[in-house]
Amino acid sequence: MTVNQKTIAQGTATSPKGFLAGAACVGLKTAEGALDLGMLYSEVPCMAAGMFTLNRVKAAPVILSRRHLEGSRAQAIVVNSGCANACTGEQGMADAEEMAALTAKKLGLASIDVLVASTGIIGVALPMDVVRRGIENVSLSGDDGHKLARAIMTTDTVPKETALRLILGPGDSEIMIGGVAKGAGMIHPDLATQLCFLTTDAAVEPGFLREALKEAVDASFNMITVDGDTSPNDSVIILANGLAGNKTIAHGEPHADAFREALAGACTFLAKSLVRDAEGATRLIEVVVDGALTVAQARMGARTVAGSPLVKAAVNGSDPNWGRIIAALGRSGIEMVESKTDLYVRDICLVKAGIAEPFDEKHVKSLLDEPEVSIRACLNLGSASATAWGCDLTEDYVRINSEYTT
Repeated sequence: MTVNQKTIAQGTATSPKGFLAGAACVGLKTAEGALDLGMLYSEVPCMAAGMFTLNRVKAAPVILSRRHLEGSRAQAIVVNSGCANACTGEQGMADAEEMAALTAKKLGLASIDVLVASTGIIGVALPMDVVRRGIENVSLSGDDGHKLARAIMTTDTVPKETALRLILGPGDSEIMIGGVAKGAGMIHPDLATQLCFLTTDAAVEPGFLREALKEAVDASFNMITVDGDTSPNDSVIILANGLAGNKTIAHGEPHADAFREALAGACTFLAKSLVRDAEGATRLIEVVVDGALTVAQARMGARTVAGSPLVKAAVNGSDPNWGRIIAALGRSGIEMVESKTDLYVRDICLVKAGIAEPFDEKHVKSLLDEPEVSIRACLNLGSASATAWGCDLTEDYVRINSEYTT
């Protein structure tokens, strides 16, 4: 890599220049005093891009934000937790539009410059009386990105946030990328039950920004799985305000690859944070598939293994039942030759050329006991590889989701 890239301790969405955030408690969550309405604002207009749920059921805020992003510009995001504003019909759309309009009025913007996001229970109308008061009462600060990260949480137990600093080269500008995210359940490739808001003070050409975001999401948020479900509200949005004063990053520009790499790094950090905090989870599972014919096949294989209920249950019980991994890989739909396939847990080979290798079961069980479990399948067919992340399946996951509305 040709740039100096450094993760910022305690970094968040307001770490890049010119970004402010704030949050308030309006009573959308049941926990007393919990922050549940947040705002992210740039002091100047931004280039913007977003990726949204592929679920055929789309929440009103998703529909509205996609429409507002058609011009590749935005300056603020307003978000609530505790209510998804999904499956709420015409009233839901009117409520999302009102959230944008009220935020625009507060900040002196046009409504089209405001994006909207919601997360929480599906099928419940927003109590707009408290939302209106909340928007009015939110105060913005460069120090309150952490409050925004807490305000978007639902079943999350910890906030997820990060920031990266890039020095692009001698005599060039320093830029930053920051972000916050939420998500703990209903998480699966093609986005998840997540919200992610990314910010950068870099000047970025809008077409390149969209492409870089898609590449980063495909390698990160679309490679995590908790339970095989996705929601109507999934959104990943990036705002780029250009206040770093760098030469605009675009296709073919010398720092384009460095920006891509840094953005992917920020997204991967946040994506893994979501899986670590998955509902009821005690292990992060990393699945690498290499030697595949194509990247698409490597991704499909890795995601299938990471999402297998039997693999997840085996990891929870620290059971070195490698047959479940091979079976999941075999049903994934990718090209695979049993007699060429090798399988490892960490650096211990369990299967060589499709045949079981002798291994120390007690030692492998101890590896499966660790907070992060590494599984690698070598297909030995090509040169493509991919990584997916999942978690173990626990009784707590069932309990949390059996009591979600009660």
